[in-house]
Amino acid sequence: MATVVLVTGGTGLVGKAIQHVIETEPIGSRFGKKEGETWIFASSKEGDLRDAEQTRILFEKYKPTHVIHLAALVGGLFKNMKYKLTFLRDNILINDNVLHAAHTHKTQKVISCLSTCVFPDKVEYPLDETKIHNGLPHESNFGYAHAKRMVDVQNHAYKEEFGRNFTSAIPTNDLFYNFLKRVLKQRDSDLEDSHVIPGLIHKCYLAKKNGTPFVVSGTGKPLRQFIYSRDLAKLFIWQLREYDDVEPVILSVGEDEEVSIKQVADAIVKAVGFEGQYTFDTTRADGQFRKPASNKKLLSLIGGFEFTPFEQGTSCIFSPT
Repeated sequence: MATVVLVTGGTGLVGKAIQHVIETEPIGSRFGKKEGETWIFASSKEGDLRDAEQTRILFEKYKPTHVIHLAALVGGLFKNMKYKLTFLRDNILINDNVLHAAHTHKTQKVISCLSTCVFPDKVEYPLDETKIHNGLPHESNFGYAHAKRMVDVQNHAYKEEFGRNFTSAIPTNDLFYNFLKRVLKQRDSDLEDSHVIPGLIHKCYLAKKNGTPFVVSGTGKPLRQFIYSRDLAKLFIWQLREYDDVEPVILSVGEDEEVSIKQVADAIVKAVGFEGQYTFDTTRADGQFRKPASNKKLLSLIGGFEFTPFEQGTSCIFSPT
């Protein structure tokens, strides 16, 4: 039987990275395209997944045997804080419609993308897959985090009631960004709403272009784990082909590889070649200080896997692909 893999949100950062890996890794290799596989990278232009009928039509059109569900309403810290109900409702609708369409169309497997923001704010570190529901998420991600948590609940319910092979991935929520042209498509008004790395790249680029100061929101002290987009793409492909349990898997570098926002900004300043005034606006919120996640489960299952070092990933900011 032919395999048809539908990637929702397929034109976003992770979707484009998956497409790149599938198209450039050797055919038949662990991460390359397999014989008889068709990959569909769907964008929001093909259907509004908040709408059940449009979602049904998308599934009827492609008849996917497998789904990597990346589509979501996403944004940076300040957008999440401002639109909590919108993030909650829109993501609940998207996720419910995709999982229900996958169920009714008898899709063999679905991997949904969660985020480390689903974990409780008050929790013992490092985070692991057993701690998702052990307390309330951080207030800054309240709507988005609760919507994403419900995917894990739904996965278990679909498995228990219908035997469906639905699972989820929990990637580090900040990614190396190596598609500069995509960053620069952001409108200037979107800068406060974007994720940390694309937002900082765009801000720094504009500061260099316009001869203005490069101002980073917050203190620069919060710590994050960063995973290179193409590493994450390979892990999604691995999970699609080799992991069949309902319990989620954290897809991340190790908890000993945390990097401060200041280190990120320093690396971007260097990569962009910015030589102007560079400061931190400490009147702006920092968000959650740290949320280190363990990748022990991942490494025990996948075997040998080499992550791209942070310094190497940031050097690829101006890569043309």
